[in-house]
Order: sequence, then C-alpha cells, then structure tokens
Amino acid sequence: MTDQAVTAGGDGRSADARRPSTTESQFLGRTRELKELRLDIERAGLDTLSGRKAPRARVLLIAGRPGSGRTALAEELVRQIAHRYRDGVLRARLSEPDGTPVPTERTARALLTGLGLPTPAGAAEDELGQQVRDALTDRRVLLLLDDAVAAEQVDALLPDTPECLVVAVSAGPLTGIADVRPCTLGGLDTKSALDLLNRYTGAVRITVDPSAAERLVEECAGQPAALVLAGGWLAAHPKAAVADLARQLHTAPDEGTPTARAFRLSCAALPGPAQRMLRLLSLAPAGLVDPHTASALAGCSVESAHGLLDDLTALGFLHRVASPLPEYEVPGCLQPLLTALAAAEERPAELQLSRARMLERIVRLLQSCRAITETDSPEARQKLAVLPRVLRFATPAAAEEWLRLRQPALLGAARLAVADGELDTLARRLMAALVRAMVAHFGTQAAAPELYGIHRLVLDVAERRGLHREKTAALLNLADLDAQTGRTAQALARYRAALDAGREANDPYATGRAMESVGGAHQELGDYDRAADWYGRALAQRLARDERTDAARLYGRIAAVHTYAGRYGEAQRNWRAAIAAHRRSGDVAAHARALSELARVQEYAGRPEESLRTCQEAVEWALRAEDARLLGALRIRLADTLERLGDPAAAHLHRAAAKRILGDEGQEDTTVPTHATGTCEIRSASAED
Repeated sequence: MTDQAVTAGGDGRSADARRPSTTESQFLGRTRELKELRLDIERAGLDTLSGRKAPRARVLLIAGRPGSGRTALAEELVRQIAHRYRDGVLRARLSEPDGTPVPTERTARALLTGLGLPTPAGAAEDELGQQVRDALTDRRVLLLLDDAVAAEQVDALLPDTPECLVVAVSAGPLTGIADVRPCTLGGLDTKSALDLLNRYTGAVRITVDPSAAERLVEECAGQPAALVLAGGWLAAHPKAAVADLARQLHTAPDEGTPTARAFRLSCAALPGPAQRMLRLLSLAPAGLVDPHTASALAGCSVESAHGLLDDLTALGFLHRVASPLPEYEVPGCLQPLLTALAAAEERPAELQLSRARMLERIVRLLQSCRAITETDSPEARQKLAVLPRVLRFATPAAAEEWLRLRQPALLGAARLAVADGELDTLARRLMAALVRAMVAHFGTQAAAPELYGIHRLVLDVAERRGLHREKTAALLNLADLDAQTGRTAQALARYRAALDAGREANDPYATGRAMESVGGAHQELGDYDRAADWYGRALAQRLARDERTDAARLYGRIAAVHTYAGRYGEAQRNWRAAIAAHRRSGDVAAHARALSELARVQEYAGRPEESLRTCQEAVEWALRAEDARLLGALRIRLADTLERLGDPAAAHLHRAAAKRILGDEGQEDTTVPTHATGTCEIRSASAED
C-alpha cells in the first residue's frame, strides 16, 4: 500500500479489497488531523446552509506526498467511524504502483464484487460507474478511495446519497468536487516520530541520546516512510549509535525527499543478494510479490526468496499482506525509487531476463493449478508428475484459493507482459494458461468479466504481431461474451471482424463458426432473412467439408428462423433435411428432437393429422434414445394434439403416461429443447499449454 509506514512493521494490505490489519495501538500521532476529519463529517455543507438536502455523499480528502502516512491515517479514520455505516466499508486503489491511473471500469468491477453484485463482462465504464452509484443508493457505506490521481476518478464513483461517506487519499487537491476541504499532512510530531523509531530500535537507544534521536527525526522531516527505513537501518546495525545515522543522513547528497535519502542509505547497507532482490521487486506485477515471484526474478530458490522477503519486511522495505498466502507489497512511495535503482544498476538485458523468468514461473504455476482439477486424465497426471514439488498444489481447493488470492497479481502480470511488447510469446502462453485455470476453477460464467479483459489483451497482441488465427479466436470470444450480456449489436460487429480475420488466417473452422454466429446475432435482432442467409453460408461450408453433424445442426437453425418468420413450408423442408442428416450420422437423440420440431411446425401450419403422425414417430425415436424428458414432452404434445382432433380418451392416456415418465416434474417444463440459437466457446489464445 502506498503509505502504511505509520503502522507497526508496515503490516498493511493493499486497497484492492485487502483490509489492513491496523489497530489502535499500532497507529501513532495525527490526533489533530483525526479530530478535524471527524468534525468535517458533521460540518454543514453548502447545500445544507442554503436549505437544500445534500444530493451526494460527503468527501473527506486526505492529501499528502507519498511517504507521509496518508493511507495509514485514512485507515485509522475508517477504523474509528466504521461502526456508523451499517453496510460496511469498501476499499479501492485508484492508481497502479507506477502512478498510472486505474481505469474506472476496473475499480467499479472491484466495488460491485465487494457488494456481492454481478459485473457484466465488457460493460462500459459509464455503465459500471452508474451501477456502483445505483447499488449504493439504498446503502449506508463508507468508501475508501486510495491513491486518487484526479478528481474524475472519485467523481465517477461518488454515491448519489448523503448516507454514504467517501474518504479519498491523494497527493493534492481534487479540484472539481464540490465542498471538499483537504486535510493536508506534514511530518509526524516529535513524540510520535520517536515512538515509531522505538519500535525498531528499542527505547534504550533513543533515551540514551535524545538529542541525536530528535536530530534524526529532523533529518527525516518527520516523514513516516523515512523514519521506518531509518528504524530498519538501526535495527540492522545494533552497535551503531543513533547519532551515527543522523550524521550520515545529514552528510548524504541532498537529492530528493528525506524518504529517498533514507532509502539510498538503507539500501546501500544491505548484503548483495538482498540489494539485488530489492531492485528486481520493482518488476513485481501490481506491486504484489510472493516467494515464487521473488525466486523467479532473482534466480534463486523459493526458500531463499522467502527468507529475503521476510528480511526486507523487517527492515521496512516491504509490507506483509494479511493473507493466507505468504504475500508482500512494495510500498507505493518506494516504487519509483526501486525502478530508478534497477535501471541504474541492472543491464536492460538482465531486467528482461528477470521478467521472462517471472512470467515463465507464473505459466507453470497456472498449468499446475489447472492440471490438478483433471486428476482423471492420464495426460494431466503426467504433467503434474514432471513438475518440481515446489510448483505443485496439495489439493484442488488449495489451487483454487491460490488462484483467487493471487488473481490481482496474475491479471497485472498479463497486462504488464502485453505492455512490454518484447515478450509476446510468453504473454500469449500466460494468458492462455490463465484462461484455462480460471475456467477450470471458477467456470466460464463466473470468470466472464476477467476473461473479457484477458481476451482484449490477446487481441492487442494478435493485432500487433499479425496473428490472424489468434485474432479470430479473441474476437469470437469477446463477441460471445458481448452476446451473453445483451450487447447484440457489438457482438455482431465483432463476429463480422472475426470472419474477416478467419479468412485471412485461412481457418475454415473459425470462418464457419463466425458465419454461424453472425446468423445467430441477426436472429437475436429479429432480422430473420439475414439470419437464414448467414446460416445458409455456414451450411454450404459444412457440406463442402462433409461435416455432417454440424450440417444437421445448421439445417435446424435455418428451420428455426423460418419458423419465427412464419415461413412454415421452408421450415418443414429444412427440418426434414436435418432429420435425414441426423439419421445418416446415427444421432438417435438429435433425430428424435428434430422430428418433434417438425411436428411442432406442422401444427403451426394447420396440419394436425400430419403433426400427430410425426409426433408418434418422434416418440419411437425418443424411446430408442432413452431420453425420458423428451419422451414425456412428446407425450404431452400428443395429448394436446389429440384433444384438438376430438379424441379426449387417447389424450388422457398420453397425459397419464407423461406424468409417470416425468414424475415430480409433472407438466411444468415440457418444452422440447430446440437447437441452440447462440454459441459460447472460450478458445485459447495459444495452442501451447
């Protein structure tokens, strides 16, 4: 987290739904600021003074430079007032570790997930922001928005109710949000600063030379992040006097902030392996690192990496994330310092090699995460057997927990790999492995919002590299997710683009799939003529390739759209073609269903006797297929037809038979399943696994 320096040992959690384990005893100073902030909650706003009800939530702004303890203050305020907000606390971080603003779309998704609400895949930024505001309308929530870069980020999420409260953390004023008075942070008071040093050095070294301790606080300008690093340095040098450190900081080159000077001094005192590890942690995705990531970056064992991460945490360079996994976070105020140090000390080729090792390790972990769900597969068991023990998961549940907890870092790794532009092969393998693991553990529907983002990244790489086959797959996957969430027009445009890309790739499977999907989109839009035309094009390709099963299914889809359009003659002709194709392929169940659909159309066309004969034939095929649900539905249809033909006795017999077949289901759901009108098939971004 950006500024958790005021908490003991820097033990904080990132603001992306990870709650810091701050307690009252860990927080130091800021009594005046806390009092002002609490008073500001009760302060009458401009709307109240003018006699109007406040239309939106009050915003409290905590402004300060990185390293000033601004996030720790926000968390302490939240801890003190959280009991007032019955619907809980929501947290979101609005900037990446490198300072890049987080898209509002991603933040809104995280908040909706925190509220337990669905997040439609591919929804636009404005739509998601409105969903967040709508969701908070009837709730009393405390919203902490950390590391805001611009007022627009906060405004897009600001609840339209005075019952909620927003605590925003930023480097400066958020111009554009009405009625906001910033609480601007300077350094800690001397007593609190000395108490913070005590936590690292013990009281004796401070009380022995109180003047030197106060000089050290002055050299650090009371900045919590600088004091933590100074305390870590003193803890690592138990024989050094506090005056020695104050003198070194005073004589150090006057470059940058006190935090930067304390960082350079503390870093220079580290052993070589720890120094290198620290530099390379600037490459950690989303600023989050675990022993595997650190091991891959530095090229050492996982056990050694774990020990070094603990050492760096004890010295104030990292924060331990409160998580079931061993996970650490690079403080935001140190991220630019680490990046600059890595650029100065490491050759570009070495940095790229470290990135590649990290991505390769993530790919192997994801492969292991997926393979453990397929223990019945000999191929999966073989993959697990050849993996080192340290890369294996004990159980599928352990693999799922790892995937869920590390998901922010895994998605961050995918985004960074694509942005790098020089590791596209690894990026493609990573995204393919990530898609497969998420689908295996969470399912396509539950993982759809994250999958949508991954497929967009795949599309970026495919377009950059001219990979037409992968571009086709990404467009099809994105279009399917668009279609699932009701954005049929957007889906249609992507299906057409996928068709063009499939033709460039000379991929008959993809072009056939795209043509069929274009037809499905037109059908969903009610344009039955175009739907029939595109289904016909897909059918011609299937027939040319002698793909009989697919051809039979397409005959059914063409028949369905003709039925919707009221062209019953064309519908019957195509259902008969589908029946013949299913008979040739030996698919008894599909044959029975096609007959049932033909009977339905015959009844629509006003030919009940013919429909009765077809339905009886369908019953015979359903008996061969041993499809109880279809058989029961057909018996109900026979009963309805016989009643219309004036034979109630026979109708009663069929209805009784249907009741026996369907049992407790009775006659509630007796619709004969028709051929699907849409497709959804997640295709991997890469053939490699």
